[in-house]
Amino acid sequence: MNFNVHRQVSEIKVEFVHPGIFPHNESMSCPDSSHDSYLEPYRRSASRIGSTFGVTLWASPESQRLRFDVFTQMSFLAGKRILDAGCSRGDFAAFLIERNISFKRYIGIDALCEVVAFAAGRGFPNCEFKCGDFITHPELLGAVKADVICISGTLNTMSDPQVFDLLETAWAAAGETLLFNFLSDCCGKEAPLQDDYARRLNTIQLLDWAMLKTWAVAFRQDYFRAGHDATIMMRKTG
Repeated sequence: MNFNVHRQVSEIKVEFVHPGIFPHNESMSCPDSSHDSYLEPYRRSASRIGSTFGVTLWASPESQRLRFDVFTQMSFLAGKRILDAGCSRGDFAAFLIERNISFKRYIGIDALCEVVAFAAGRGFPNCEFKCGDFITHPELLGAVKADVICISGTLNTMSDPQVFDLLETAWAAAGETLLFNFLSDCCGKEAPLQDDYARRLNTIQLLDWAMLKTWAVAFRQDYFRAGHDATIMMRKTG
């Protein structure tokens, strides 16, 4: 398969954009490599349970939807061109459609090709899905020309340098707004302990970073018990 071949599934376009994918065959699996350990928990999950909900590594569909709900409360998404960086099964697209949020276009990017194929097969209108790794190929984010970039759950398996490199790239690529959530290290003692693949990020450091970029910053950590999770919204003002 050529790298930029488009495969039509209903009204959805799947584009395989990561240069390391499918160099020799039609396999829907992505090769393991030493530099992308942040993907390994998702690969292990996909090998066990395929593209069922558990591949997202969220605790439950309810906790996933709550995070999505916070995104829609913190930013106006109707009429916007939305990039979902780390889209997995396309559940955020499903959520927006169920809530009748009429986005201009939704583009999902994820490095697990078999999960991207599942997302495309769900037949969501006005959506497209791209298989690629935006950590090793950050240019994928800028190529989309998104108004709003959303990053939900994606940061929790990354190192600090990877987190900030991704956020820098996403902020530069976003036309208007960047939204991202993460497991907060400013949580209460009652917050659940994390598995070995997910870790809490330095919340104050992330807020400092955001406020150095723009004064238009909103922060929430009130939607889960004990401040388990946090969301930051950044808006461009120029």
